Amino acid sequence: MFEQEVKSLYNSILSDKNCSVNLKIQVLKNLQTYLQEEDTRMQQADRDWKKVAKQEDLKEMGDISSGMSSSIMQLYLKQVLEAFFHTQSSVRHFALNVIALTLNQGLIHPVQCVPYLIAMGTDPEPSMRNKADQQLVEIDKKYAGFIHMKAVAGMKMSYQVQQAINTCTKDPVRGFRHDESSSALCSHLYSMIRGNRQHRRAFLISLLNLFDDTAKTEVNMLLYIADNLACFPYQTQEEPLFIMHHIDITLSVSGSNLLQSFKESMVKDKKKESKPSSDEEAESDSGSESESEEEACKPRKLRKRVDSDSDSDEENDINAVMKCLPENSAPLIEFANVSQGILLLLMLKQHLKNLCGFSDSKIQKYSPSESAKVYDKAINRKAGVQFHPKQTLDFLRSDMANSKITEEVKRSIVKQYLDFKLLMEHLDPDEEEEDGEVSASTNARNKAITSLLGGGSPKNSAAETEDDESDGEDRGGGTSGSLRRSKRNSDSTELASQMNESVDVMDVIAICCPKYKDRPQIARVVQKTSNGFSVQWMAGSYSGSWTEAKRRDGRKLVPWVDTIKESDIIYKKIALTSANKLTNKVVQTLRSLYAAKDGTSS
Repeated sequence: MFEQEVKSLYNSILSDKNCSVNLKIQVLKNLQTYLQEEDTRMQQADRDWKKVAKQEDLKEMGDISSGMSSSIMQLYLKQVLEAFFHTQSSVRHFALNVIALTLNQGLIHPVQCVPYLIAMGTDPEPSMRNKADQQLVEIDKKYAGFIHMKAVAGMKMSYQVQQAINTCTKDPVRGFRHDESSSALCSHLYSMIRGNRQHRRAFLISLLNLFDDTAKTEVNMLLYIADNLACFPYQTQEEPLFIMHHIDITLSVSGSNLLQSFKESMVKDKKKESKPSSDEEAESDSGSESESEEEACKPRKLRKRVDSDSDSDEENDINAVMKCLPENSAPLIEFANVSQGILLLLMLKQHLKNLCGFSDSKIQKYSPSESAKVYDKAINRKAGVQFHPKQTLDFLRSDMANSKITEEVKRSIVKQYLDFKLLMEHLDPDEEEEDGEVSASTNARNKAITSLLGGGSPKNSAAETEDDESDGEDRGGGTSGSLRRSKRNSDSTELASQMNESVDVMDVIAICCPKYKDRPQIARVVQKTSNGFSVQWMAGSYSGSWTEAKRRDGRKLVPWVDTIKESDIIYKKIALTSANKLTNKVVQTLRSLYAAKDGTSS
């Protein structure tokens, strides 16, 4: 076996994909027979040694044979491990036997086999699955941390195994078993890691990082990982809540990058800059084509419309963006490709939310830094909740990445872009209103999610699950109602005293200026004038951060300064958070104030 001729022959047979299956099996059988014979010989040597142990000197007993077995397996190890990715189960079976014998005899360092054993743990044949899983358990007993160290590499390799097994190339590779259990293919791996909180979190974050737009992970692998994340055997509430928390973080970063790259790809010679606040044409009746393009590229909630979500408005938006598309369809394909990762994360979050019965407020309240005991409750899984990311499956089956782009496909991608934009504007859920009603921002977010996920309306009823009942104040009976009434009374008193305060330069204030339709209208006071105040408008949203608003002056963008009357001010001395966002309390107060103002004006 050390001869160059035999070594070249064996390695070429094992590594050549077109080589006969029977030849591959014969080589693996030869290696298996050699290891079995060596094992038998060593057991006999052990029995002989016990008879003469007292007369022999240990220093002179170098086990030359064991060293030779180890050297031989080092020569052929890589090719044997690569045989795990063969389409024929018989080849995988003999390769696994060789590796199991090698590990049992301690001939190689086990860490290099861990990702391959994880991959073999997803084999459709139960006997092979169990054998691979057993090897992992033995390694974990002897070398704590090895499994966690190679877990992500193992997940990627398991995808390669499934690719090899998948006989119908048109069907995307899925990450769960197609039986009654619908369990994740890598569920055994997760169950080994989940006991250690630190290892579990590091593993989950590494998997979610693959969905980042900079990771450039292929779409089918993302689908495979999302399947596993959707079907892992979670036991406590902390596990899915941790995933949903990090999905929100990934969405806010990757979503913004995706929208920005799409905007930059649009034709430059047409006006399409997104204006962050009410524009100077708000009072004019100009209906020019350039203005309609600007309108489409602006956030919907900042437009000069009362009902910006109507079907006709949506159609106008799509047409306006279609006019700005470049002739080269590569950016469109790129957007459709990269957006699949975000769509899968959205779908995964929605699935976990429905599966575990979590409310928006429960997800929002979760903090990874809190004590583990707070979220140590067992999960109440809902029956019959399936993970079915329709859009991504359609994308893979139609092979859109390599297809010719038709006008219809362009329109669907543009619609997806506009839905994404709407979703990003309302990404942070607002707190549910006191009487259990869902806010306009939440409705807008849910509408965007439903549209993006191709139907299947998100379940967002205000009712909490049993698990959430301990999270807040008692929700039942008259006590809760009287608490709400007293809270409203105290809020009214606080608002009245707040409005009696003086307005100083640099204060952030909320305004209800009749000539603009934006909600909310936030500005910073520049100076006091004889008729009121000079203010600089700020751009943002109820849930987003606030920055200086700019307007176009010729070719330059300059700070947007305006004059207002003191009677236009509806809230004084707003304290923004460290992230330049409005606090939940201020958001709720402003919503009520604007609702009252708008109701009076109508």
